[in-house]
Amino acid sequence: MAFTIRRVQYFYSAVPDTPGEGYKLLSQLAEHGVNLLAFTAVPVGPLRTQLTLFPERPDLLAEVARRSGMQLDGPHPALLVMGEDRLGALAAIHERLYEAKVNVYASTGVADGRGGFGCVLYVRPEELDRAAPALGL
Repeated sequence: MAFTIRRVQYFYSAVPDTPGEGYKLLSQLAEHGVNLLAFTAVPVGPLRTQLTLFPERPDLLAEVARRSGMQLDGPHPALLVMGEDRLGALAAIHERLYEAKVNVYASTGVADGRGGFGCVLYVRPEELDRAAPALGL
C-alpha cells in the first residue's frame, strides 16, 4: 500500500452557527496566504460550530489569528496520511497503530474520486512517538 504520512498541527476555532461564518473565516485565511491541508466543521451545541484547521504553516495561521483577534486553541499534533485508495486502506493503517498499541481517538478520511485518499489521525501527544514509526515515518 503506497501512502505518505506527515506530522501536522491543528487548531480549533469556534464561530456562531449562522450562515456565512465558515466562509468569512476561510476567505480571511486565504486572503492572508494561509493554506489549509485539511479542514472540518462540526456543531458544538445549538449556537456554535467548531472549525478544525490544519495549516500548512502553523506559524502563519497563529500570526493571522493574533492580528485579527481570532481565538485559536492549539497547536495540537496529528498525523496526515495520503495515498492510493484501495479497499481496506484505512483498516490497514489503523491495524498498524493497533499493533503498536497506539489509541486513535479520532480519525477522518476521504477518497478523492481519482484513486487517492487522505486521512487525519488524532493520537495523544504522548503516543505520537510510537505512532510515527508504526506508520513508517
